[in-house]
Amino acid sequence: KQKNSKVNFSKYFKLDLSFFLLIFSNILIIVFALIDGASLGAILLIYLFQSIIIGFFNFFKIWNLKNFTTDHFRINRRAVEPTVGTKRFTAIFFAFHYGIFHIAYFSFLAGFLNFGISSFWIFVFTASFFISHFISYKQNKENDAKKRHNIGKVMFFPYARIFPMHLTIVFGLAFINSQSVLLFFLILKTIADLIMHQIEHAK
Repeated sequence: KQKNSKVNFSKYFKLDLSFFLLIFSNILIIVFALIDGASLGAILLIYLFQSIIIGFFNFFKIWNLKNFTTDHFRINRRAVEPTVGTKRFTAIFFAFHYGIFHIAYFSFLAGFLNFGISSFWIFVFTASFFISHFISYKQNKENDAKKRHNIGKVMFFPYARIFPMHLTIVFGLAFINSQSVLLFFLILKTIADLIMHQIEHAK
């Protein structure tokens, strides 16, 4: 018999409501940038809040882990056991470290960029991202409980997820000087966002 070579894409791609809401949130920002001529600072401020939202839900993901390992994970250079105390400490440490990281990040943006955006639009875009990530968290909570997670990977994944956004900052400050270039970076960020979303929730 010939082996079935058909690839099961459902193993890698989960096109659920949260996925489409994430697309909608990113497209909303792209449309806003094109119509309103939003500055790079305004766009990055919105993505800063998305980054904080990602960390917010990841804190609860770590806190509520049921079945997890601590392979290759160290606290103060010492191996630890997969206990309730370990995940509680890891969640709190993550919140502290991630929070400090974003305070420094915001200070950097505030010092170099003119945001030029009303608080109303900040609320609208932040709310759209919060709803998207909240639905993603709720939809995947039961599925995540069935997985055997490595707590170290769960803790560090948000940093990998927001890495494209920080690349946008580095390259953006140096090269973004027109709406067309800004649009190019927004599209790249959206694609990266969707890919990382799929990786995080792959079966």
